[in-house]
Amino acid sequence: MRRTWRPVRTLLALLLRRPIFGACIIPIMPNGDIVLVRRRDNGKWSLPGGIVDWGEDIVTASKRELAEETGLNLLKVGRLVGVYSAPERDPRFHAVCVALEAQVDGDFNVGDTDEILEVKAFSATALPKEQLSHDHDQQLKDYFAGATVLS
Repeated sequence: MRRTWRPVRTLLALLLRRPIFGACIIPIMPNGDIVLVRRRDNGKWSLPGGIVDWGEDIVTASKRELAEETGLNLLKVGRLVGVYSAPERDPRFHAVCVALEAQVDGDFNVGDTDEILEVKAFSATALPKEQLSHDHDQQLKDYFAGATVLS
């Protein structure tokens, strides 16, 4: 029995001990405001985004997550802001995040009320920098600096 269990245990470790892959969107409204969502789990503000589902590419996942969390439409993907992979960037698990700038429009409507409390647009000078979740303060700093980061 022990001999049979070893390959199964190894396979489970290979399958389950992998970083989660996701996308974050820096949504820019037509007036230049940046849209953030307030998370239910910690009450902090966050960039919209989430896990890339099996069979999705990053842009498709970004459109889906943006619509679910904000009700907004992704019109055009702008630039790649960065790939963020530090193991401690998400307190729940090791998550790799691809951050994209996107031009968006539409009306706010939280579709995923299990995860999101509210949606709000902020001017660049009014962002709640001290109240941001995960590493989204760094992602926004990199965005405003015009950087493309691999960390």
